[in-house]
Amino acid sequence: MLISQGHTMSELLSHVRGPSYCIRSENVKCMADCSSFVSNISFPSLTLKTTTRMIMQRLHLESSGSGVQCYKRGHRVIVGASPSTEDAVIATAPLTKEDLVAYLASGCKTKEKWRIGTENEKFGFEIKTLRPMKYEQIANLLNGIAERFDWEKIMEGDNIIGLKQGKQSISLEPGGQFELSGAPLETLHQTCVEVNSHLYQVKAVAEEMGIGFLGIGFQPKWGVKDIPIMPKGRYEIIRNYVPKVGSLGLDVMYRTCTVQVNLDFSSEVDMIKKFRVSLALQPIATALFANSPFTEGKPNGYLSMRSQVWTDYDNNRTGMLPFVFDDSFGFERYVDYALDVPMYFVYRKKKYIDCSGLSFRDFMSGKLSPIPGELATLNDWENHLATIYPEVRLKRYLEMRGADGGPWRSLCALPAFWVGILYDEVSLQSVLDITADWTPEERQMLRNKVPKSGLKTPFRDGLLRHVAEEVVKLAKDGLERRGFKESGFLNEVAEVVRTGVTPAEKLLEMYHGKWGGQSVDPVFEELLY
Repeated sequence: MLISQGHTMSELLSHVRGPSYCIRSENVKCMADCSSFVSNISFPSLTLKTTTRMIMQRLHLESSGSGVQCYKRGHRVIVGASPSTEDAVIATAPLTKEDLVAYLASGCKTKEKWRIGTENEKFGFEIKTLRPMKYEQIANLLNGIAERFDWEKIMEGDNIIGLKQGKQSISLEPGGQFELSGAPLETLHQTCVEVNSHLYQVKAVAEEMGIGFLGIGFQPKWGVKDIPIMPKGRYEIIRNYVPKVGSLGLDVMYRTCTVQVNLDFSSEVDMIKKFRVSLALQPIATALFANSPFTEGKPNGYLSMRSQVWTDYDNNRTGMLPFVFDDSFGFERYVDYALDVPMYFVYRKKKYIDCSGLSFRDFMSGKLSPIPGELATLNDWENHLATIYPEVRLKRYLEMRGADGGPWRSLCALPAFWVGILYDEVSLQSVLDITADWTPEERQMLRNKVPKSGLKTPFRDGLLRHVAEEVVKLAKDGLERRGFKESGFLNEVAEVVRTGVTPAEKLLEMYHGKWGGQSVDPVFEELLY
């Protein structure tokens, strides 16, 4: 028996059907009333057992006063886990692996509902001293943006740690990197408008404070010891754990900035295709957007130091995920992988509880030592998925993680590159064909060498640049077929493959040339937003 409009709560609780993944629903309404809420949910391809659990967890949240969170997509609503800034619901039954798989599968949606979500980070600094912003300055900046541009404040205890406005949010990375997490938008024109509006608002307040923002992938001047620590509980837990599992974890936390794009899939098969293409191409994206050649005032020997430091962060939760290319790959295989990744924390009663190194499997069975007997919820699963950092990450969408932060044009160019490939069936299939015979060793070789040699990395009978030229052409063709006149956003990337000169190499030319080879300080002016 399938869940459909009109079934009673007793029917929901008394019937179970085998798994068939990807939630699809057309006639769903978000209602606060329990009976109306449940009777109006139609999940025709999810098991009753799984969906009932998801519904009950959400209804418990509603009854506790937090409100049921429903994510509207056209005429469809997905019932989702609450963000970590809220208290988690109390689980009444153990989660099953089927629940975790169904959670990922609930991201499936038809092509007309696909959206583009961008995230970009930047370094704030004092204009006079070039030193990183202190938390007090960041707090003043966040308060100023909230008051001037009507953002809602996000607090942790007495500390302001972010802002929210509609589906956009501003948050702080561990070293005070300022991050915009954009709304899911339909076109690249909208994403670029969003980025420009954000940069305008930030600059309007920051300039009055003597603060500037730098678009680069790795802190060019200051060491880890010089970076102020942000008062966020989860970061304290991670900061204490990462030195135990890798030598460069603190560099990743405090000295890197990235730009990312989040994209949708229509089915498990579509997800698999997009995951494989984006993983294979991630080193090309790293090369095209390489923009971090300086460390502590000098050239560091890399074009993307940001990408390099990720190679020794924590190998349990990073990397190229070779299993994605296995015939057995799908939502369930990713769940198995994620369950094997050690935990960082659990969020309870508005506090983060240190669970670093422990097993989510144990949490699911109530055997997590810091909170014995307490069961994991979908909220906890969502939080756990967000602490896994492969080159491409699966949540209820796919997240491209391989690019350095950069100037504003690159913030529009990165989503253009990926949308042109992944949202066009012809380009997607063409890249699948190009990369089909790449071996796991070749993909890993590219991941290892690109941070240093970029587009000049040798690959088969030529250079990676030659593959990048072909891929960028396919991205442009894909954008043109979308029909939104978006291909102009690729101009920056097209210039990089035409010349073979990455943004990092341009910075190095200036360092050895007009900057005089003595100081990286001019980069703060060159890449100022």
